[in-house]
Amino acid sequence: MFKLILLCLLQSVLVVSAQTLLKISVELFGTFSFTWTYFRTVFTTWQFFLSGIFAVSSVIVWMYVLKRYEFSLAYPMLSISYIISLLSGYFIFQETITPTRLIGVLIIMAGVILIAMDTTK
Repeated sequence: MFKLILLCLLQSVLVVSAQTLLKISVELFGTFSFTWTYFRTVFTTWQFFLSGIFAVSSVIVWMYVLKRYEFSLAYPMLSISYIISLLSGYFIFQETITPTRLIGVLIIMAGVILIAMDTTK
């Protein structure tokens, strides 16, 4: 079980990192236009490139998890990403964590804990 939690934590960190870098990238691109200059900016931005590497890495980790563990146990563990994304929004984008968001994430995490505790195998 501990290995599953660590793998899902790794997958969540990778996917949130990918999405965080993607958000940073799209903000750097400027106003969208169908021009070579715009698309050159897109494909030469290191944050966009690194976002893709993290996204592919998260898929590889997830494929390993799907191969080794029950889907109904593994998939809810990905909810760990909600906490990581909340922290990313707060620390990187200076977003406000409202009480409603915090309560929502805590409820989701309580569900993940209950699912993790229900390992009958």
